[in-house]
Amino acid sequence: MTLRIGIAGLGTVGGGLLSLLTEDGRARMIGSDIAVTGVSARTRNKARAVSIDAYDWYDDPVALAEAPGTDVFVELMGGAEGPAREAVTAALKAGKSVATANKALIAAHGEELARLAEENGGALKFEAAVAGGTPIVRALRDNLAPCRVEAVSGILNGTCNFVLDQMANHGVAYDDAVVQAQEAGFAEADPSLDVDGIDAAQKLAILAMLAFDGTVNPELITEQNNIFAVHGISQITLDDIRFARRFGFVIKLVGEAKRAGDDITMAVSPTFVATGHAFSKMEGAGNAVAVIADPLGELLFTGPGAGAGATASAVASDIVSLARKDGGPVFTAPIDRLRPLPVREGGEELRLYALRLRAEEGELDEEAVTAALAEAGCFTSRCEHIGDDLMITTSPIDQKTLSSARTLLFTRGLARTENTFPILTL
Repeated sequence: MTLRIGIAGLGTVGGGLLSLLTEDGRARMIGSDIAVTGVSARTRNKARAVSIDAYDWYDDPVALAEAPGTDVFVELMGGAEGPAREAVTAALKAGKSVATANKALIAAHGEELARLAEENGGALKFEAAVAGGTPIVRALRDNLAPCRVEAVSGILNGTCNFVLDQMANHGVAYDDAVVQAQEAGFAEADPSLDVDGIDAAQKLAILAMLAFDGTVNPELITEQNNIFAVHGISQITLDDIRFARRFGFVIKLVGEAKRAGDDITMAVSPTFVATGHAFSKMEGAGNAVAVIADPLGELLFTGPGAGAGATASAVASDIVSLARKDGGPVFTAPIDRLRPLPVREGGEELRLYALRLRAEEGELDEEAVTAALAEAGCFTSRCEHIGDDLMITTSPIDQKTLSSARTLLFTRGLARTENTFPILTL
C-alpha cells in the first residue's frame, strides 16, 4: 500500500525532503511505498532545485491537509499560528498523520495537537523540531520511556553555535558572524528568534515535555519572565570570548531543564563551558543534548542542528516511522496522563559564575570590588585584570546572592557588570 504524502512549505527543507523521498530505491530500502502526491507553498511559479510538476498543486495548505489523496501531511511552513496551525489542525481532525519541523507550533500547541491526534486516530511526529538531525525526540519518547529522567540539557540552536564558533575560532565580530550564518543558510533574514534564545527555549520546552511526562505553559517561553530565564547571545563580545579562553572555557548557548522535587527548573543562557566538556567540542551548526536518566546515568546525543539536509533527514525519518506503522502516543505517555509541569525559579541552585566587570569611571579598585562581593556572600575563586576589565569566577552561589553582589557593586559605584555567565564544568 502506498503512503501518500502532502508537503506544505517548499523552501530549502521542503526541497531537501522531496529529494530524499524521490531518490531511486529509497522506498524499497524501507520496505514501503512512499509517494509525494501534493504540494503547497506561497508561490507556485518559482525557480526550485527540485521540480514539482509531477505533484498536485494546492494554493491552500488546509485543502492539501484535508485532501483524500493525502495520508500524511508534512508541515514545513513554520510559525505557531496562521496557516501552519490551521492546516495541521485540519489534518489531525480528519484522522490523518502529521510530520512537522515546527518547534514553535509544538511548544505552543503540542498538548492540543496531541489530543487531536490521539482522539482521531492519527499520529503527530516532530523529530525535526528539536536538534535537527540529532534523534533526541525519539530517544526520549521511546528508548528512555522506562527511565526516570532527572535532567536534560544541551546546545539546541545551530545558528547560535555557528555564530559563537566563528567568534571563538576565527575572531569574527558578532554582527559579521550573524551575516555569515545567514549566508550559510543557518539563520533567517530576521535572526532574532535564534539569537535572542527563543528558538532554544521552545526546543527545551519540548524536551521537558518528553523527559518529565508533562506539559509546559507556553507563556513562559519569553524573554520577559524570571521563572523560565531566557537569555540570548546578542550581547556577547569578542572580549567575552577572550575572557572565556583565558580561563579555560568556551561560550555556548546552553538550555537546561532539571527536576526540583515535584517541580522543574528551566533556563537558556550563554554559558562558560569547560574546554574538556562534550558541549565545548560542538563546532559550526552542531547540536548536543545530554540526558541524565535513572538507571542509565548520563547519555550524550550529538549531530547537525541546522541546515536543509539535517532537518529534511529528520522529517523523512518520521515519514519512514509512519510507513512502518510505529505506534504509540505523541509524547512519552498518552496526553490524558500528562500533568502540567510546575516550573519554579531556579535561583536556589548553587553553581559557579563568571563575571566581567568594568569601572563606572576611572580604574577598578580590585580590593574594594572583591571585598564588596564577599560582603554579599559572593567569594571569588579567581580574579584577573584583562585590559580595562576585571575577570572573576565565583565560588558556588545561588542567583539571589549573585544579584545582591551585582547590586552592591553598582550602588557603591565600584563597577558595572558587562556580562555574567553560569559555568558548566566537567
